[in-house]
Amino acid sequence: MRNWFRSGTPWIWLNAGALALSLVMVVGLLSLIAVRGFSHFWPADIVQLTVVEDGQQSVAMGELVRSQTLASSVITDSGVVLESDDPLITRHLLKVGNRDVYGRDFRWFLEPNVVKREYPANAIGLERREWGNFYGIPVRLLEGDTEIASGDAVLAELPARIKRVNQLYADIRSIERGEIGDINHRLQRIRLNERRLELNENTTDAEMQRFQQQAEIERETLEQEFLVLRGELDQLYASAKRDQLVMKTADGQEVTINMGDVVHAWAPNAMNVFQKLGHYFPELWNFLTGEPREANTEGGIFPAIFGTVTMVLLMSIIVTPFGVLAAIYLREYAKQGPLLKIIRVSVYNLAGVPSIVFGVFGLGFFVYTMGGSIDQIFYPESLPAPTFGSPGLFWASLTLALLTLPVVIVSTEEGLARIPSTIRQGSLALGATKSETLWKVVVPLAAPAMMTGLILAIARAAGEVAPLMLVGVVKLAPSLPIDGNFPFIHLDRQIMHLGFHIYDVGFQSPNVEAARPLVYATALTLVGLIIILNMTAISIRNRLREKYRSDSD
Repeated sequence: MRNWFRSGTPWIWLNAGALALSLVMVVGLLSLIAVRGFSHFWPADIVQLTVVEDGQQSVAMGELVRSQTLASSVITDSGVVLESDDPLITRHLLKVGNRDVYGRDFRWFLEPNVVKREYPANAIGLERREWGNFYGIPVRLLEGDTEIASGDAVLAELPARIKRVNQLYADIRSIERGEIGDINHRLQRIRLNERRLELNENTTDAEMQRFQQQAEIERETLEQEFLVLRGELDQLYASAKRDQLVMKTADGQEVTINMGDVVHAWAPNAMNVFQKLGHYFPELWNFLTGEPREANTEGGIFPAIFGTVTMVLLMSIIVTPFGVLAAIYLREYAKQGPLLKIIRVSVYNLAGVPSIVFGVFGLGFFVYTMGGSIDQIFYPESLPAPTFGSPGLFWASLTLALLTLPVVIVSTEEGLARIPSTIRQGSLALGATKSETLWKVVVPLAAPAMMTGLILAIARAAGEVAPLMLVGVVKLAPSLPIDGNFPFIHLDRQIMHLGFHIYDVGFQSPNVEAARPLVYATALTLVGLIIILNMTAISIRNRLREKYRSDSD
């Protein structure tokens, strides 16, 4: 046994077991997130429960979310304690929707109180732009005051009507964010130009009067364009609200729903597996490409994905040259001594500073000091409204670059240290200068190590949340940082971020149960995005490694 321990075999098995356990835990965690998150988009059957509570019978309809087994004494929704001879009792959470009718869209029901369970074939679910989902039985479809369909015939008519409404809202969004947004941008530019002339002491009264006349003409033109677009929008909104759908709830109430509020409709109890798959993938795509609604508990996460990717790419552009140049100076040019040791220790310690400290520093130095100075020098006409003197994309990226700078410096230094001295001596012996040796021989060979530092920086930056809350990330950003207006990339705009979105939906949401599956789905999306970014960087690193390995051979 002693010889067996001395051979090192137990430690090999111990390491292998630890690695296997880690892989199982990671795969298990990701699988749990995937199942709980992306199963949310699967069209679950709509169940109708007949329940007796406190001697009164009621009917509820919705999707079964989950079931729990608890002790026999539990508090029901009405506050009555149920006493049972059974030691355990099961309760079911039902997503009843219809928040505008019932005031809440989730209810618990105790299994002993359920006397009947049905799955009506004609029950449908509606995804709405406001008030969450609606569950019920379609009664009739109206176009204005004319009845188009009734009963089961409504189901055949709904897809075409919903497709028409969604196209109208796409046109509305295009006009509001495109043409009207361009008009607002031009009006703002006129105002700022006028303010700039007022602040310029060299502006004459004649120049000011001439500009104001031209500005007034342009404003009138833009106002006329806006009125035309406003008329188009009014027509589109009126057309979108033309149709009405009358639905009957589980308790027999008839509720009229404007079709302009309906995003999607489905009848899961009448769908087979292939039809449910046809519903699942478009819903998943809409989640990844859509915009959030209802305090981020409905809709998609595309602005958060876009903001995360943009910020990480900008951070990479900033941190790479600074980190590489700092490492080259410390390794190749700086004089070895106590001062250099202190600098290296400081860099190592900087990697261990809590991220929130970087956020506070970024807010105080980058946003208020640098941003305020930039506004005073380059954007005085916008004051007191800040341009760069408030949290935004650029400051968030710069803070993350500072946060990940030690990682890039250390990785690059290690890569430079691994280059054999014989390569340097051979280059110098052939007549190359130190600078030529460094930039044409040493740095290319150390490129894979630089990419390793960048990979680690991306992995850390993409998952950070605390500092971003202070320097540029918000709950909901009205517009993306990239559009068709000059300078096209707006570094001063605030952005959404997947990490902060998870925090906001999971801990700040007014509707916890509705947000729960979106937390899992968003978390898995963030993990997938980090993997994609890392795999891209790893692929580049491997290509560089093979390229310079073949060159050295």
